[in-house]
Amino acid sequence: MAISAAFPFASRYINVEGARIHYIEQGSGDPILFLHGNPTWSYLWRNIIPLVAPRGRCIAMDLIGFGKSDKPDIDYGYADHMRYVEGFIHALGLQNVTLVLHDWGGAFGFDYALRHQDNVTGIAFMEALAFTFRWENLDTFKAFRTPEVGWKKICEENVFLEQLLPGLILRKLSAEEHDAYRLPFPTVSSRKPIWRMPNLLPYGDKPDDAYQAVKTIEEGLSVLRMPTLLLWAHPGTVITSMERVQWFRERLRNLTVVEVGPGLHYIQEDQPDAIGNAIVQWLEKTR
Repeated sequence: MAISAAFPFASRYINVEGARIHYIEQGSGDPILFLHGNPTWSYLWRNIIPLVAPRGRCIAMDLIGFGKSDKPDIDYGYADHMRYVEGFIHALGLQNVTLVLHDWGGAFGFDYALRHQDNVTGIAFMEALAFTFRWENLDTFKAFRTPEVGWKKICEENVFLEQLLPGLILRKLSAEEHDAYRLPFPTVSSRKPIWRMPNLLPYGDKPDDAYQAVKTIEEGLSVLRMPTLLLWAHPGTVITSMERVQWFRERLRNLTVVEVGPGLHYIQEDQPDAIGNAIVQWLEKTR
């Protein structure tokens, strides 16, 4: 199937912690919750959800401060995001959840799963944050964590949306697709949530609450009992290199690994059919 720029989903909203959280959904049955990362929103899943919807109630939320969700005046720290993700699951009354995770959605989803194993029936993940970092090959993000430099580059120059996002996709985004990703962040101040996330990255030089939370995930993966699915593209990025695939194999006791083809970080924009079909096949075997 051709990759489409269209976003043919009705917007839905639910109140969580006094803020409106935007989400889309398609299908029926047990919930399949899609969690995005930085700087994307539910638009990332537009070509995957229609493939998976015959297997369950597909729901993609926009993290607080992202997409069409509200942007309250909060810190946008790790605990903030977890509070809204967990609040969203509770507000919708989601039970027997399958999680589909990318980027920071990986940390939030694995965090939830470790604390609510009885409510998570499976986890599919790709280019997902679930481990702490060292600085090798990540100098760009080190610069983002320098206060004045990071704010200027991310909020004023908008480099995440104008350079990093398209630069971590193999194909060229259409103008319509790129505009859809720009849409939630039209002003300098609206980009604060994007700016905060590099400052949360779990590097050993900054053992703050985000680092400790991801370290807990890293150390807890081996206790997860539910089926898991790792979707990886080549060459991928530092987040999911071939070495990292093996790292996950050694820790997740019930792991299936599927290579979906060429891709970098935002692999949903290069391989949506392969991702969607792999999730469907995995669900057919594990549910």
